[in-house]
Amino acid sequence: MVDFSRRQALAATAGAAALAAAASSTRAAARPAAAPPVPALPAVDLAPRERLSLDFDWRFKLGHAQDPARDFGFGANQGTYAKAGRTAAPAELDFDAGAWAPVTLPHDWAVELPFVDNPAYVPSGKPDDGDPRAAHGYKPLGREFPETSIGWYRKTFALPAADAGKRLSIEFDGAFRDALVIVNGYILEREDSGYSPFRVDITDIANVGGDNSLVVRVDASLGEGWFYEGAGLYRHVWLVKTAPVHVPQWGVFVRARVDGTLSIDTDLVNEGEARAEFELLHTVLDAAGRPVLTPAAAPGRLPAWERQSLSLTVTLPRPVPWTLENPHLYSLVTEVKVGGAVVDRYVTRFGVRSVVFDADKGFLLNGASVKLKGTCNHQDHAGVGAAIPDALQVWRLEQLKSMGCNAYRASHNPPTPELLDACDRLGIVVIDETRRMSSDPTSMDELERLVRRDRNHPSVILWSIGNEEPQQATARGAKVAATMKRLVNRLDPSRLVIAAMDQGFGEGISAVIDVQGFNYRHEKMDDFHARFPHVPVIGTESASTVSTRGEYARDDAKAYVPAYDTEHPWWATTAEKWWSHAADRPWMAGGFIWTGFDYRGEPTPFNRWPSVSSHFGALDTCGFPKDNYYYYRAWWRPEPLLHLLPHWNWEGREGQPIAVWAHSNCDKVELFLNGKSQGVRDVVPNHHVEWSVPYAPGVIEAHGYKAGKVILRERRETAGPAAALRLTADRSRVAADGQDVAILKVEVLDAKGRSVPRADDLISFTLSGPGQVIGVGNGDPTSHEPDVASQRKAFNGLAQAIVRTRRGQAGELRVTASAPGLKASTVSVAVGD
Repeated sequence: MVDFSRRQALAATAGAAALAAAASSTRAAARPAAAPPVPALPAVDLAPRERLSLDFDWRFKLGHAQDPARDFGFGANQGTYAKAGRTAAPAELDFDAGAWAPVTLPHDWAVELPFVDNPAYVPSGKPDDGDPRAAHGYKPLGREFPETSIGWYRKTFALPAADAGKRLSIEFDGAFRDALVIVNGYILEREDSGYSPFRVDITDIANVGGDNSLVVRVDASLGEGWFYEGAGLYRHVWLVKTAPVHVPQWGVFVRARVDGTLSIDTDLVNEGEARAEFELLHTVLDAAGRPVLTPAAAPGRLPAWERQSLSLTVTLPRPVPWTLENPHLYSLVTEVKVGGAVVDRYVTRFGVRSVVFDADKGFLLNGASVKLKGTCNHQDHAGVGAAIPDALQVWRLEQLKSMGCNAYRASHNPPTPELLDACDRLGIVVIDETRRMSSDPTSMDELERLVRRDRNHPSVILWSIGNEEPQQATARGAKVAATMKRLVNRLDPSRLVIAAMDQGFGEGISAVIDVQGFNYRHEKMDDFHARFPHVPVIGTESASTVSTRGEYARDDAKAYVPAYDTEHPWWATTAEKWWSHAADRPWMAGGFIWTGFDYRGEPTPFNRWPSVSSHFGALDTCGFPKDNYYYYRAWWRPEPLLHLLPHWNWEGREGQPIAVWAHSNCDKVELFLNGKSQGVRDVVPNHHVEWSVPYAPGVIEAHGYKAGKVILRERRETAGPAAALRLTADRSRVAADGQDVAILKVEVLDAKGRSVPRADDLISFTLSGPGQVIGVGNGDPTSHEPDVASQRKAFNGLAQAIVRTRRGQAGELRVTASAPGLKASTVSVAVGD
């Protein structure tokens, strides 16, 4: 093995798949009971190819969208583009960026900006209308905020003399948005998309044997969505070194059938001056890293500066299928030899599985019917915004899986590679979605990059080409969809195409797509199925209950809604009404709730200040479960469950009726108030049970019955004043790679150790050891506190901190949570290899 650093070695194994593996392997102790530890993927020696992280040692500074003098002279005159190699001062190798802020990627500068109200806005009074800035979470981005909408990133990196003769490139997993890439003063690339990966060849202008400057100017003045999108280099950046003859980016495509037939398409390029005689070799490794198939080498000849595609069909002996319960991953190691020496080694992860959408049976995985229990999600989390660390991506998926979720819709843009890697390993299927439904060259190029990048992931089951598009029900839309589908089918004939529609079902693009996606409107599904009995149907967005964690009455002044699964926008429905509909129809493949997590922006139902984040999630922006999480868990997982709501602190409401609910999959539930039965309720599948109970301080307790016996008890007890904090970490050990994170949870307790449901104490985090707090949150959809800070008020008794390690520094990380008048709490996390 090449002696890479841990981060570089993980990146090299096709990159981020192994990173998710390592993150998951260290969190086994904290994994929910129904999500057993997933073994780490085998590391593979990629020499002589190198794929090295460029995430560290950046400097960042805000520019200005309208004033070149405050934008480092960029665009001050026509000379900006007149001479290659001369652009702006930060691009010069000797530029002093010492006063710029040091940052580590992923980085979202928008999450660090303050929340800004827009007092000049006058609402129109139309239903669901509100301040348009609310859609993006009231962050000061856009053309009206030129001083905070441009960001400059700069770093220097050395290239050793041994890199002479190699092909050198920089791969960006994504930048939001309109990124201008300048290397050694040369503008090499401009990428408009805020979500598409892109590659920049730097071979011709690289200083081999010396230092190099890399500058990226990011312009977030224009958005692409109607939700919080962040700003900056919010995904990873890589330096890639290859021989002239090599496999290009995304150059291997594996199609695996359940009978073991593997169709392998490999692209090779020769970016050298001489013709090359080569040998192409493939080896398939199982999940433990053992070789299970080595086809004969394929010789060939590749002229200078040409690209060639080679196809091979082989049979994998005794294939182990990829399933939700056992997501077995194979590794295809592709080697290129020139002159008898290996000049490139490329790894592709894949799984063996079949995916079928049937108009009568719904979704079939490997021939077995599986009801899709999915969530839609944006890339956004408390404390870090769109710059979600890889380990946090895994943690978020684990929270969804613990709810019973088995499917994920990337809404409404390509996800990070690391998210798909984690879905591959955790056994979660994915609808992969492009950002723009258009057949213009730029949009088609973005779609092609999406499919080429993601087509080897066994988790990906559908390509989505659009979401509630204006042309969805028109003939024009059908033409656009047909062009996009034709491209998808050429690049990947193994998967179907879907679009998420909210009107015009059966019209326009419905005639083009393979699977009909319904955004809400579940009441129209039966009629559609009757009219088009041969078209598979799925709920691409479903439910959309609005609820605030820990709140049980609507409060328009505070912009809170109750957590009882009772309120929803006019176009949506409750969780219970939607899921009971989907569960009873075998022809319906399932659906994806809007949403798994709360996210910044779209603060429905208020759409106005002070709301800054949505209320849609089954979990809040921190990933703390709301009560609806337990509704889904009761009916999406087989284990017996009993969840009781609300809390039992209703001072001042003595004798007044309180609605008490239970989410349970038991046969019956009996409720007690201070030991006195309030009645037994039969549990109807996919529904809740409830009582009206006059409030009296003390204890409410629910008993869940199966076959006449009590199998579960759940209680809520009136808590006293806040007295102490309890701090816990999601796992006890993290990696000293400068990227790994520990997710810390703070609970406010009374003197008897009971949760205080309305506590809002200001909690401070102090830290010693090799790490730093990179973000804090509490799930409050109206909080305007800073996310990048060392303190946060609790919201309804809970708060969160995210701690990142320091690269190359091992030791013990000790974090203390404290609040005035409360007993502090400390947690230790080991940091090592």
